[in-house]
Amino acid sequence: MSIRIALDNPPEFYTNLDFISGRVILVLHRPETIGNVIVKLEGESHTALTVPSTGDRDDLYRGRIPGGGGVGDIITESHKILYRLFQVYPDDGAALAFQPGTHEFKFNFKVPLNNICHDPKAMSALLGIGGLSGSGFRTMDGSKQLMLQHVKGTLPPSLTGFPQEAEIRYYIKVTIQRPGFFKENWRYQVGFKFLPVEPPRPAKTSQEAFARRPFTFRPQAALHQKKSSFFGSRSSTASPSSGAGGTPPSIEMSARLPFPSILTCNEPLPLRLIARKLAPTEQQHVYLTALEIVLVGHTQVRVHNLENTERSTWILFSAPQLSPPIQLFNSPTDPVDAEFEIPKTLWKDRRLPNTVAPSFRTCNLARTYGLEIMLTLTWAPSSSPSSLKPNSPSITLPLKLSKVDVYSGIRPPQELLNSVSTQNSRPPRLPNRPPQQPPRPGPGVNVQPPAPDPLYPPQLGTVGATMYEEAPPSYDEAMADQLAGPAARPAYSGVTAENAPSTMPAEKS
Repeated sequence: MSIRIALDNPPEFYTNLDFISGRVILVLHRPETIGNVIVKLEGESHTALTVPSTGDRDDLYRGRIPGGGGVGDIITESHKILYRLFQVYPDDGAALAFQPGTHEFKFNFKVPLNNICHDPKAMSALLGIGGLSGSGFRTMDGSKQLMLQHVKGTLPPSLTGFPQEAEIRYYIKVTIQRPGFFKENWRYQVGFKFLPVEPPRPAKTSQEAFARRPFTFRPQAALHQKKSSFFGSRSSTASPSSGAGGTPPSIEMSARLPFPSILTCNEPLPLRLIARKLAPTEQQHVYLTALEIVLVGHTQVRVHNLENTERSTWILFSAPQLSPPIQLFNSPTDPVDAEFEIPKTLWKDRRLPNTVAPSFRTCNLARTYGLEIMLTLTWAPSSSPSSLKPNSPSITLPLKLSKVDVYSGIRPPQELLNSVSTQNSRPPRLPNRPPQQPPRPGPGVNVQPPAPDPLYPPQLGTVGATMYEEAPPSYDEAMADQLAGPAARPAYSGVTAENAPSTMPAEKS
């Protein structure tokens, strides 16, 4: 016996609204009776953290860890962010005997937009009666999902690279049930990479997010020599003087990104580096001699009430020694507040690595990004780069943009964007008002109709009050069934192979 899953024209990775189709190929060497052939589309987000010791007073008030975990124990949390079923055999529920040979079963899934674990109705439906579905096969233990904290959002990307701590994986699993008390079910699975579509991009504006830092070089020291003693020995002392190197330059460096700050996977940085003159000087010969641009990712890992943040870095551009160095400003006579933009040719061809996952937030994992720029500036006495010496005054400035979003670069279909914008343009519904019983009037008292409430205008009436009773539809509700996944998509490799063994510790039941 052998089982294999063959996908139809599998891409490098799948995304939302994609159709995943294929065949389950079963090769039998002897007759077998098969009850059900179930194919599942699953996505799981696993996290694991070690319970720390109570080292301070705040830890003493930490809530009790579920499962009674003590100091040093590994606590795990798992979320079923995607769960779809497809029963490929049989149609009528009858178990039949299969003869030796090759048998194929076709399946077809459509990847949704949002995760499923936030929906208690969906989790309860997966339970079925007694943990079994109507077909008699076990789906999943949805009761565990109901006990966890959930976040509704777009399905997160595949994520690995944090052994024994965090990972997000997607699978296609097949279960072949064999009737009989002592017969074991056959199972097989294959993993696939997933990269979500990006959210609707905000309209472009002329605004910019920036990080800036002013600085002033220290005055260069002038050397004064004095004759002393009978033997003609000389002693030298150094004292600050503006006459040797001129008035020290005073400059402000800033890093700017379009606002909102959005970077795109496999696309260049829309970064601008600008120098601004703060004070008049006689000699304003300042050179950019080194530059480094680093993308910093912060992965927030949560297990119940334990949290940890992992820091990852990707070097986008690194030049420890620019050759030739770049002179800031065109002339020392430039007026105050004059600006000089560092040429973008240094990093215009540097794209985000294909191992960078887009920003996301799911139930127990989140990824945010920032950008760090390190600039080394050197003050020279003349406008010739040859005047730069190893002992020339220099300064290294850090510039940090802490709130940067990374998008996948997979634009959602225009039909979906139009549908979402239409739903967002609906007027907000009024909150439900609990009914109030009017007081019973005494005998001989005339009952006056209640005054109209300005919050509930009478022109809405009964029909208008129930018109917006339901919340606006989600992405899944807004999209059409025939809407296909995006065609254009960038390269994405993830960190490890999608079929590599899991590195997460076993979950305690």
